[in-house]
Amino acid sequence: MIRLTSDIWVSAYLTRLRLVNIQAFVVARGDATAGAVLVKLNTLDGKGRVFQRSFDMTTGARNWIELIAGDEPELDAAITRQRSYDPDLWVIEVEDRAGRHLLGEPGLSE
Repeated sequence: MIRLTSDIWVSAYLTRLRLVNIQAFVVARGDATAGAVLVKLNTLDGKGRVFQRSFDMTTGARNWIELIAGDEPELDAAITRQRSYDPDLWVIEVEDRAGRHLLGEPGLSE
């Protein structure tokens, strides 16, 4: 199976969001080839969720799981901790009052 580089996946993700009028920004640029990606969903009410991609060792599936949910300062602190362990980490912030992030859509969840 051919794997997309991180920068191509991020570019495709931002395009998909833009096509349905969901605002999103690259907050931290990671390694272009193999950097992991965190997605922070900001619901514009002081709260949100952070998602990370998880690898299921038994099935080989890649799924997006919720890393943390809560008040925005808690989310930002969790992201800062993650970046201290992994400087190659990408951070994408999605802003949507309805909580849409599209991570379960075909082509984005794999």
